[in-house]
Amino acid sequence: MKSSLVRRGGLLAAVVASVVLAGAAPASAAPGDGSAYGVKADVKLLGQDAVKAGPFAAANTAGPTSNSLAKVDLTGILTAGAINTEAKRDENSGAVTAKASTADVGLPLLKAALGNVGIKLVEAVCTATQKGVEGSTKLVGANLGSVGAVDATPAANTQIKVGLGALNVATIILNEQVKNSDGSLTVNAVHVKLLGEGLKALGSGDVIVSSATCGPAAPPMPLASGAGLWIGLGLLGAVAVPVGTRISRRRSARA
Repeated sequence: MKSSLVRRGGLLAAVVASVVLAGAAPASAAPGDGSAYGVKADVKLLGQDAVKAGPFAAANTAGPTSNSLAKVDLTGILTAGAINTEAKRDENSGAVTAKASTADVGLPLLKAALGNVGIKLVEAVCTATQKGVEGSTKLVGANLGSVGAVDATPAANTQIKVGLGALNVATIILNEQVKNSDGSLTVNAVHVKLLGEGLKALGSGDVIVSSATCGPAAPPMPLASGAGLWIGLGLLGAVAVPVGTRISRRRSARA
C-alpha cells in the first residue's frame, strides 16, 4: 500500500510538472518571421543580356538579423549607395520588425523615358504585432525626372505610368504592399516593372529597391515562462506536500 501511494504521488507531481513546463515551452507556437533586403533586379534590357542580381544586404529573423553594403552598381540599370537592413523578433511579445534603407539611388534604366531619376533615401518598414501587420515607405529627395517630385510618404500601391512616345514602357510602384497567402506582408518601397521588348520598349523584368517582409506576429511568450512559472511551481508544491503528508501519517498509524 505504501509503495502504491508513493507511485501515485510521484505520478501526480509529474503530471502537474508537465503541465507547467508545457506552458513555459516557447516551441508551443511557430515564431514570427521577417526579412529585408536593399536591392534586387531581374531584367533584360533591349539588346542586352539578362541581368539577375541580389537580393543585396539580405537580413532575416533567423540570422543575420542585420546587414549592410557600401554600394551597388548594375551598369545601365541601377546605382545605389549604402544599404542597411534589419529583421528582428521580440521574443517576449512576438512582434516582428523588418526594415530596409537604400541611399543615393539612381535608375539609369529609365533615363530614355524620364531623364535622370534619383532618390536620396529609399526606406521600407514592416511591423507585425498582436494587433496585425502594417507597412510604410519613406522617400527622401525623390525626383523621377520628367515626372518630377513625389510624396515623401506615398500611399500604398501608388502607380506611375512611364511612357516612351505613345508606348507605355514601364510602371513605377511606390510603397507597394503585397498581402501574402501565409498572412505576411511585403513592402517594396520602389518597384519598377518593365513591360515588354518591342522596338520602342526599354526591356522587361523587375527592379526592387528596399523591401521588407514580416508577420504574422508570433504568439506572445506564455505566462508560465515568467511569473506564471512561479505560480505553477507553487501549485506543484501544494499538490505534492499533502500527498507526502498523507504517506507520513499512514506510516505513523501503522507504527
